[in-house]
Amino acid sequence: MEDIHYCKMNKKAYIKTISYYLPEKILTNEQLVKEFPEWTVEKVANKIGIKQRHIVSENETALDLAEKAATLFFQEHKIARESIDFILLCTQSPDYFLPTSACILQDRLGLPTHCGALDFNLGCSGFVYGLSLAKGLIFGNIAKNVLLITSETYSKYLHPKDKGNRTIFGDAAAVTLISTEGTAEILDFSLGTDGQGFENLIVRSGALRNPVRTNKIQFDESGNLDSDDFLYMNGSEIFNFTLEFVPLLVEDVLKRNNLSKEDINLFIFHQANMHMLNFLRRKIKIEEEKFYYCLENFGNTVSSTIPIALKEAQKEHLLKENVLLAGFGVGYSWGGVIINCR
Repeated sequence: MEDIHYCKMNKKAYIKTISYYLPEKILTNEQLVKEFPEWTVEKVANKIGIKQRHIVSENETALDLAEKAATLFFQEHKIARESIDFILLCTQSPDYFLPTSACILQDRLGLPTHCGALDFNLGCSGFVYGLSLAKGLIFGNIAKNVLLITSETYSKYLHPKDKGNRTIFGDAAAVTLISTEGTAEILDFSLGTDGQGFENLIVRSGALRNPVRTNKIQFDESGNLDSDDFLYMNGSEIFNFTLEFVPLLVEDVLKRNNLSKEDINLFIFHQANMHMLNFLRRKIKIEEEKFYYCLENFGNTVSSTIPIALKEAQKEHLLKENVLLAGFGVGYSWGGVIINCR
């Protein structure tokens, strides 16, 4: 009994490697301004912080992106496919209501049939939640190597005339291997939910609650789209939610890990947009050199923003000791965790 207790107490979970894939098609600010001449390239870049975003082709899906990202992952890191015990696929744009996209992906990638697979539907907090699920699988002796895949094609939910959201969102997929060994130990989490805000970021029609499209399109006085059939985002309410809950999230995840802000070498938040990130950084009083920005060439890729940022920060040799990750958005849902990087 003592040996079993000792084993559980000393079990650890790590982020081992990350790869990501971007669709070939690029939508630049110059292209957007041609469609919306009331805006300027400089205005979009300065306020949103994005110069370009990658967009899937008409017949390309989140499952396709996930497959391409995973294929690239195996090529880049020389990981044996038979070593994967579990696939976690985070997406809000699945190919089918059923079956599970992760099951199809297992077959496409040629992973062993003893590999578990499931989808979970979360947006901008999805990567952090995925890390918590993967850590639980490892701590529960269910898996040793978990492939966490985040893949999103929000562009398919955007109306062509929705200039606000089209400047923000890009498509991408990222693959993260969580294992019993690696370069970044996953420490303790802070997770939260407030479903009262679900209507402020939503696609109202198309699923089983409202299966029939309404074909109603309207714009408010600021030119923001309000339609049942496309992505609706109440920007002011999302902004207010973020300012209320994210500082509390950071405070709580630090407390759970017995750390202070001064102990954190890098803060990597969900890359929503530059205006929101700057506001949060100032409100939480984070030094600019400790706050990572990674959206200029990617846009807001929803659940993939944090793993893409981690990969880019690793290239810049910025991942040292304690790094705080924070995801937040649609749901409302939020999650934070500390990773300790070697």
